[in-house]
Amino acid sequence: MNAQEMNRRLSVLLSVSSFGVASSTPLRMLEEAGIEVVMNPYGRRLTEDEVSDLIPLADAVIAGTEPLNSRVLERATRLRVISRVGVGLENIDMNAALQLGIAVRNTPDALTDAVAELTLGGILSVLRRIGQMDREMHQGLWERRMGSLLRGRTVGIIGLGRIGRRLAQLLEPFEVRILASDRAPDDGVANTLGASYVDIDTLLAEADVVTLHLPGLAEPVLGKRELNLMKPTAILVNASRGGLVEEGALHAALLEGRLAGAYLDAFSTEPYEGELRNLANVLLTPHAGSYAAEARERMEIEAVENMLSALREFGE
Repeated sequence: MNAQEMNRRLSVLLSVSSFGVASSTPLRMLEEAGIEVVMNPYGRRLTEDEVSDLIPLADAVIAGTEPLNSRVLERATRLRVISRVGVGLENIDMNAALQLGIAVRNTPDALTDAVAELTLGGILSVLRRIGQMDREMHQGLWERRMGSLLRGRTVGIIGLGRIGRRLAQLLEPFEVRILASDRAPDDGVANTLGASYVDIDTLLAEADVVTLHLPGLAEPVLGKRELNLMKPTAILVNASRGGLVEEGALHAALLEGRLAGAYLDAFSTEPYEGELRNLANVLLTPHAGSYAAEARERMEIEAVENMLSALREFGE
């Protein structure tokens, strides 16, 4: 490293779609650390080409869900750290990061309450048809829609990790029966929550509410076969990752009355512009699971702390 390189300021690319909106503290932390900040100029999820153009001069990236694949990372010749605002790492080529000596950090705990509470809100809204009646009221229509109670129902949680467990705790006052499916079952956790592990087909067949809390996967977890196992009175919730549900099959099931309703906060392609927008029994939000001010502030502060800690490990 020559003298010029030693004296230059470290640079961080804020490739996450928004940063510092909930609180100015994370940006102040970067300023106090003497870090040069390059903001996401688009205010949305970056495409592969956009992040590829922005990343070459970055020593660190504070990342969202934009694609950080091998092609992008190979252009980032100065990059030492990817600090994810959130938990999921499926948008990052971990093998490429390892080979290139790039440290990867995330914030697995900060968004737990925010996503769990949003999920519960979505469940209640779909069951009581709150979203539908709200839209109709805004259009000048006074029409009471008959809904259903959550109390006493069977809720199937696919993925009993941090968020799935927190949701189970929030459901306790509703006296629901909880069925769970997980790749790494923990009987101790299930017993504490009053949940019962079952295979996914049993969960789908018996649950009145099915909610997904999984990392992003290469293939959908719920396609036509799985959706056909669900009760026609059941509702489906995905406030986790896009691609977990085959959206075309879900649209067909809802349109044909094989499902009662759905709530989605994550989609295969975002922004979402698909046919589910046209169904009255579907509640949609724009991947807002972590968008509670308290959670967002904590996530961004932790992401900055993780980045600074990792840079220190590199001697930067």
